[in-house]
Amino acid sequence: MRISTSRLLTSAAALAVVAGGALSGPAATAAGTPACGNADLSASYRHSDDGAGHRFGWIVLTNTSGHACHTGGYGGISYVGHGDGTQIGAPAVRQAASEVRTFVVKPGGRLRSPVDEVRAANFGTKKCRPTHVDGFRVYVPNATKSQFVPHPTTGCRNPKVHLVFQKPYRRH
Repeated sequence: MRISTSRLLTSAAALAVVAGGALSGPAATAAGTPACGNADLSASYRHSDDGAGHRFGWIVLTNTSGHACHTGGYGGISYVGHGDGTQIGAPAVRQAASEVRTFVVKPGGRLRSPVDEVRAANFGTKKCRPTHVDGFRVYVPNATKSQFVPHPTTGCRNPKVHLVFQKPYRRH
């Protein structure tokens, strides 16, 4: 029995479409879920390493709602202090990534965003104007309300000194 090339390719394409629906990736299934809002996700910080005047860690978003939702890309991060949420210095710089994706996050599921903090001590006192930081103000992607994440450190009052760098969220 001889099968034509076009018929074989058509069958393969149909199989790929069917398999794609059954094994769909995060972006393909995101359309069937609501967007994650600030109330759906809880932010936390996890330290991972130190080196050469830097501290590395992750902002972790955990779905604390009772339903799946989708999110991804970049959120917003800045240092805050003075016991009242006053922003300290410049917000995080978004570092380019090879791929920015959308993910479906099931209840209890987590995403994480790599964070690189440059130590304020790397800059002169006159340039940095060091001050105590209470923690991070974290905006989940596409949200307008923020969350406070405790993270005592030293920041720079000078908004021209960039201490925090963030990459997009990805699977935990």
